[in-house]
Amino acid sequence: MPTSGSRRAETAPGTTLSAPALRYMLRRLAQAPLVLLIVVILQFFILHLAPGDVADVIAGEAQSADPQFVKKLRADLGLDQPMVMQLGLHIWRMLRLDLGNAHSLGAPVMELIADRLPATLLLMVCAITLAFFAGAALGMLAALRAGSLLDMVISVLALLFYATPAFLLGIGLILIFTVQLNWLPMSGMSAVYGDASWWTHSLDVARHLVMPMVALGLFYVAIYTRLMRSAVLEVIHQDYIRTARAKGLLPLRIIWVHTARNAVLPMVTMLGLQVGSLLGGAILVETVFGWPGIGRLAFEAVFRRDVPLVMGILFFSSLLVLAVSLLIDLIYTRLDPRIVLR
Repeated sequence: MPTSGSRRAETAPGTTLSAPALRYMLRRLAQAPLVLLIVVILQFFILHLAPGDVADVIAGEAQSADPQFVKKLRADLGLDQPMVMQLGLHIWRMLRLDLGNAHSLGAPVMELIADRLPATLLLMVCAITLAFFAGAALGMLAALRAGSLLDMVISVLALLFYATPAFLLGIGLILIFTVQLNWLPMSGMSAVYGDASWWTHSLDVARHLVMPMVALGLFYVAIYTRLMRSAVLEVIHQDYIRTARAKGLLPLRIIWVHTARNAVLPMVTMLGLQVGSLLGGAILVETVFGWPGIGRLAFEAVFRRDVPLVMGILFFSSLLVLAVSLLIDLIYTRLDPRIVLR
């Protein structure tokens, strides 16, 4: 029988969120700017701890040793100001989304990020969707057959996926499906140009996406499989599951309605925590497969010491992580309304 607290946390008819859930989300939204400010400050100091002078590196890339050019460059980047002034200028630019120009590519940072971001989002969404649903299905199957041969096989596969680095898995996929079988393209996002139809272009992108998605997602499949297995084994011994069985509910209804909904809560929590690591893994995967996303762009920017581009990518990566975290909180309030009362 639900308590008065749980009744208050339920969504009122005709509304999107209950009052406690709305207050909870407003608190989370109020925390986001402070978190983003701390992240921006930390990024600034971490990048400035790197050895060498940024202006000298840029001048070297431009093959210009003119002292006047270096002096003007330092003034444009604010490097001739005290550290506190540089930090204030950096924060002000971030607030105005004035990310400057990428000297290594000769283009505005915002334009480069806007061009590469959709490819990375496509890869991340597909990889984490594959990991979430495949991990949930395998974990539930292993839990319902705990101690059997099937449970052992799934556990061994999960351990194997967890222990295999994404870049090594990517190279293996290329050797098998491109070099040996010639089934899938090795690199890039699309090989279709010109007047190809939307359907043809989509199919071509899907073929290019398969191997990067699998290489990035299998590590998380292993994590979600183990997490779901443990959660299901804990949930199936709860009193409300025994009550549902005593009422004579169908086993399939007990599994999907009562067991799965409660067992999936730890997976949703883990999903919000893993967006940052997913971005880190995307850097390696995009480099191996030549995927034109911001991960590959970040690798090139760090290699060339392109500070404005690195700053811009880190800033937008932080925004992405914060946005996903807020989305996970919203989903969590729908799955478990009691969280707004804690």
